[in-house]
Amino acid sequence: MAETAPAPPAPPKAERRPKSDTRHGITRSDDYAWLRAQNWQEVMQDPSALDGDIRRYLEAENTYAEAFFAPMDGLCEELFAEMKGRIKQDDSTVPAPDGPFAYSMDFVEGGQHPRLCREPRGGGEKTVLIDGDALARGKAYFQLGGAAHSPDHRYVVYGTDDKGSEYYTLRVLDTETGRELDDEILNTAGGGVWAADSRTFFYTLLDDNHRPSRIYAHVLGDDPRDDALVFEETNPGFFAGIGKTQSAEYLVISTHTHETSELHLIPAGAPQTPPLEVVPREVGHECDLEHHGENLFLLTNRDGAEDFRIVKTPVDAPEPENWVEVVPHKPGRLILAMVMLKGHLLRLEREDGLPRIVVMRLADGEEHRITFNEAAYSLGLDGGYEFDTRVVRFTYSSMTTPAQVFDYDLQTRARILRKTQEVPSGHNPEDYVSDRVFATAADGEKVPISLLRRTSTPLDGSAPCLLYGYGSYGMAMPASFATSRLSLVDRGFVYAIAHVRGGKERGYRWYREGKGAKKTNTFTDFVAAGEYLAATHVTARGRIVGHGGSAGGMLM
Repeated sequence: MAETAPAPPAPPKAERRPKSDTRHGITRSDDYAWLRAQNWQEVMQDPSALDGDIRRYLEAENTYAEAFFAPMDGLCEELFAEMKGRIKQDDSTVPAPDGPFAYSMDFVEGGQHPRLCREPRGGGEKTVLIDGDALARGKAYFQLGGAAHSPDHRYVVYGTDDKGSEYYTLRVLDTETGRELDDEILNTAGGGVWAADSRTFFYTLLDDNHRPSRIYAHVLGDDPRDDALVFEETNPGFFAGIGKTQSAEYLVISTHTHETSELHLIPAGAPQTPPLEVVPREVGHECDLEHHGENLFLLTNRDGAEDFRIVKTPVDAPEPENWVEVVPHKPGRLILAMVMLKGHLLRLEREDGLPRIVVMRLADGEEHRITFNEAAYSLGLDGGYEFDTRVVRFTYSSMTTPAQVFDYDLQTRARILRKTQEVPSGHNPEDYVSDRVFATAADGEKVPISLLRRTSTPLDGSAPCLLYGYGSYGMAMPASFATSRLSLVDRGFVYAIAHVRGGKERGYRWYREGKGAKKTNTFTDFVAAGEYLAATHVTARGRIVGHGGSAGGMLM
């Protein structure tokens, strides 16, 4: 007589402990408020401080999950081996030149953490500056944060988190001696930005609510307790940060929400100078900036330019009345980012759900596009470290094409393939088909859908489909390459991404019409995508699994 499989264990059931809360005259009761640790700030720093009742319930959830998936151990191991086999364990980035050196990140076989490396610009022996695996040795948790080399290349400031709290400790490496300095700064956002003197760096401190709110300046050798407070954001809805212009002449303090920006400048050559406000806070005004000579170039949505435009204005007179149009606003064409070089202005933009790179020659305003042939793809633009250069780097991938890194000559328009993502277990793009289709939403809007399947998968309604959607915070879901999807697709699934409203795939309007009172559109768009895929026999009703996470969670 055949043995029957054991019944799955009963899931743990959280105890109901009603707690009432009255806000704006409305009282609501939450049965599970007790699962939110009141001392969460302390727990972030010390997980052992978690309330015992909460810990016991979480451990019960983990025990249940392990027991539930135990009968599938064989499949899980098979999938893990497949996915691991597609990852090159000793991978590295293409070295990025900066003056006499080129910097890169790499991984070693069997390692779990990156290493920061550099080599002579023209080629030569590679030196490991920061070894993540060595720093992680003996620790239950480790995460390497940001790492930045000083302008004179002698020092590297880097952040580490060994608790999982996302409060990073900054340390400084002297590359000449190979030793760490005594400088150590706790509770930071994870990185530092150097002034021109290579002795001063700026960093962002996190408050008790994990909000980046204060910018400090640290001089090497000084006691961090004496560091000067450069800027403080007191509005709890705003987040502060600091960066540097591509020209390296200015440090940029940005304080922002998802919809409002405020920008201040500090000359990199005079780090003691108080921050100068160049873009004041206006509700609904989002702005980013770059520097070129006597001018600032602003990427702004002011004056009705909801999909952004680019203007220039004198550094010493940045008021809106002095703005000069460089790239006008075009509804539906969302300008995502700009890179300013000595002779060119580049912008990454998206229209009808697809990204593109546009190059403008500053001398005469002549523009050209870097073009691609696939129906759906993902692009990234990297300005690198240098300002006076004619070569820019971009990344390209699609749902069938592994990530590629290109160097692009802005004068000759030649593109040089520097690296293609290696899939150790093998990958033939010709075995897969990627496509872009459009579903009609309830109100007539066209919702883009990116599709991935094997060429052998029939389009007769028999294939199961995993339909993914997000649709929050204006985040666009790229049609990029991901090796983890292949295990699903190789087993006959169609993988689909519904680019629903709430993202910015079709401009800022696409975001605006999927938030607030119009948030329902995010979900009806997702349903419309599923209906379309069933109606066109990509899949069928009852064979679709809906998937989403975080703010865009739409698991069905």
